[in-house]
Amino acid sequence: MFRNDYSQAASFLVETVQRIPDNAWKQPALGAWNVRDLVGHATRALLTVETYCETQAEAQIVADPTDYFMRALGMLANHGATDDRARETGLSLGNQPKAAVGEIADRVLKRLESIPDDFILSPPTGGTRLSDYLPTRTLEMTVHTLDIAKAVGLEVQPPEGPLSSTLTLLADLALRQGEGQHLALALTGRGPLLVGFSVMK
Repeated sequence: MFRNDYSQAASFLVETVQRIPDNAWKQPALGAWNVRDLVGHATRALLTVETYCETQAEAQIVADPTDYFMRALGMLANHGATDDRARETGLSLGNQPKAAVGEIADRVLKRLESIPDDFILSPPTGGTRLSDYLPTRTLEMTVHTLDIAKAVGLEVQPPEGPLSSTLTLLADLALRQGEGQHLALALTGRGPLLVGFSVMK
C-alpha cells in the first residue's frame, strides 16, 4: 500500500506540474519561494529517496513515519538551508522543468522496484526502513502539490490513497505532539484551531 501511495503521489505531482502556465514559474508561491522553488522542494521527495537508497544504514533508528518527522522537526529545522535546497533543486530542473520532473519520477519509481521494503535507508535522522520513509515523502509530495496548484490557480483532486496516508500521518503527529484533542474538536465542529496551527513546525 505505501508503495502505491507514493507512486500515486508522484504521478499527482508530475501531472500538476505539467499544468503550470509557462509564465508562472517566477511568481510567488509559498513563503519566500516562487513556483520554481516550490516545485524544486516537492521534487526533493523523489530525489532524497534516490539518494538515501544508495547507502544502507547499519541499524534501524527511526521507529515509524511519525518518529521520522518528530526527529526531523527537531534536528533539521534550518529553514535557511531548506530554502537554499529548494532553490538549487528548482534551478537544476533546467529550461524544461516539466519534462525534468517527469523524468525524475520515472527514474526513482523504477529504482524502487529493486529495493525491498525492509531496506534501511540513511537519512540524517538515522536509519529508516523504506516502508517508514516513503509515507513521509508521500505526505511531502501530496501537500506541496496542493501548494503548487493553489499558487497557480489550478483545480486538482489528489488521489485518495496518498491523501488518506497524509491525513493519517498528520493526525498521528498531532497526537504525538499533544495536540490530538484540539484537532479532534476542530474536525468535529466543536471549536476552531488557533491561527497558524501546524504540526510541521
